[in-house]
Amino acid sequence: MSDANESDTAGTTAKKKRPAWVEYLVTIVVALLLLGLFNTFIGRLYQIPSESMEPTLVGCEGCTGDRIFVDKISERFGEPEQGDVVVFAAPAGWEEGWTSTRSDNVVLRAGQNVLSSIGILAPDEYTLVKRVIATGGQTVQCKQGDPGIMVDGKKVDDSYTQKPMTYQVDPTTGSDACQGRYFGPVTVPDDDVWVMGDNRTNSKDSRYHQDAPDGGSVPVDDVVGKVRFKVWPLNRIGGVS
Repeated sequence: MSDANESDTAGTTAKKKRPAWVEYLVTIVVALLLLGLFNTFIGRLYQIPSESMEPTLVGCEGCTGDRIFVDKISERFGEPEQGDVVVFAAPAGWEEGWTSTRSDNVVLRAGQNVLSSIGILAPDEYTLVKRVIATGGQTVQCKQGDPGIMVDGKKVDDSYTQKPMTYQVDPTTGSDACQGRYFGPVTVPDDDVWVMGDNRTNSKDSRYHQDAPDGGSVPVDDVVGKVRFKVWPLNRIGGVS
């Protein structure tokens, strides 16, 4: 009788044991779900596509652009602060020259969106990276005679900007102190930020979008997160301040 019970138990165990490929599939699916949750709520990697944030972040034609880790948590529990380097979805009026990278094929597009959700492909949105110069309620300007970018009457630290400047400034429309054209004064709306690139003469930032619906400022709701680290290439790994 005992032998029969043991035989039944062994048979039941054998029936319950799942094939190895099922175990692998479950592991992969769980890992992808966790990765998707991480990218959605914690942070994700982005690649720097242009030179507008040099020397802080490198991105140029023919070179290896910096890959950066963007922290999403800090923006969920607080607002961007002056000096933060942030990634944001381009507001209306900033999309000139941008086209979707998604396929016109419905099936392929669905696959691309899945890969995007787990961080393998970039999101299908026009995202930019700039530095926060002024926040809601502050007044920013750079007028003739100003010693630099002014926020509430005080010159903003520009020690981190590209020097020497990439392009010469037209003295009839701007100055070297402004590192570009004159602008302002602009009072940033509440819940918005004013952003500029560290490569001031080679950055299409808030200064150049004052005719857009938001007047050049970026709604805080459009901010994806704060840039924390450069993670690639190896010779440029480090924090972003």
